[in-house]
Amino acid sequence: MTLAFEQLLNGLQLGVLLYLVAAGLTLVFGVMRVVNLAHGSFYMLGAYFVVAFASWTGSLMAGAVLALAATTAVALVVERLVIARLYRREPLDQLLATFGIVLFFDELAPLVWGPAGLTLALPPGLAAGVQLLPDLAVPVWRLVILAAGGLVAAGLGIVVARTRTGAWIRAGAADPETAQTLGVNLPLLFRGVFALGAALAGLAGILTAPLLTVQSGMGNDILVLAFVVVVLGGLGSMRGALAASLALGILDTAGRAALPELLAAVLSPEAADTAAPALSSMVVYVAMAAFLWARPDGLFPAPRR
Repeated sequence: MTLAFEQLLNGLQLGVLLYLVAAGLTLVFGVMRVVNLAHGSFYMLGAYFVVAFASWTGSLMAGAVLALAATTAVALVVERLVIARLYRREPLDQLLATFGIVLFFDELAPLVWGPAGLTLALPPGLAAGVQLLPDLAVPVWRLVILAAGGLVAAGLGIVVARTRTGAWIRAGAADPETAQTLGVNLPLLFRGVFALGAALAGLAGILTAPLLTVQSGMGNDILVLAFVVVVLGGLGSMRGALAASLALGILDTAGRAALPELLAAVLSPEAADTAAPALSSMVVYVAMAAFLWARPDGLFPAPRR
């Protein structure tokens, strides 16, 4: 039971990080209809920025705030220079342009921060463990990640469903031409939505930085899983992104924990250790294919235009 509970927490943590990235993708696609391959770059930039600013200020909290602001500022520049020119272009043009942005930032990061991976040490208070069970202590930082994801999910739900800004977002997603006729400033709305999506990805990178080695290209792997989440949840659906993120995080973590032991029952330990990582990655995509066969539009498909 202790092991199962620990894996559940790990799965929820991965699900929360996936949601932060996927929520931005969902917003950008749902409102702007832009397929943004560069979204993972903001995740990477958030991680790099927090390492740099935390080292500069000597405070993780100050570094996180500055990193979030810097990531949002970079996103606004990218939107103005590149993304704003893609709103009425074909999906292939969007894919090629945003892929070029990925290559640009993947090459820029080693030039600015060096080719070696960076690490970020947690303050003692955040690195300490909280005793949730008699034989299970969970690091405080992991609980911070879960709390941050819950607050973001609740905040987005309130903003989208109950505020005037949310009404503009829904109107822009449903019928941008009519929304503009009724007085919605679409360029400003699109700019704000893109910046918000990039900020969410940057927040995921900030939360991940103390757990992983920060390196160039780190956003590409999580971007693939985030696209899986967006497709499974339903294109443009925020609640679908949340449900799919948590389900995918738990499934991926459970597969990585259980497969080595299952394979060890029929294979040698060396073969099991070699095959388990590849098979655990395949489980996610097999599950996605099976789910989409049953529900091609995803879990909670957004209304069609």
